[in-house]
Amino acid sequence: MDITKKFGEKIRQIRKQQKMSQNELAEKSGLHRTYIGAVERGERNITLINAEKIAQALCVKLFELLKDD
Repeated sequence: MDITKKFGEKIRQIRKQQKMSQNELAEKSGLHRTYIGAVERGERNITLINAEKIAQALCVKLFELLKDD
């Protein structure tokens, strides 16, 4: 599995653990809901800036989104 899919799955996992919708994550991160969906599906190769926005919106450190469990 490539890194964009792993990254997206990690975002989805954390978001769901927090019982947060894609709309809520989009609003908190300042990104569009369809963009969040595409990131979670591994369809977007996002910038570090947007990755940090998502991490902050999820209240986790960026490295948490990158590490393997």
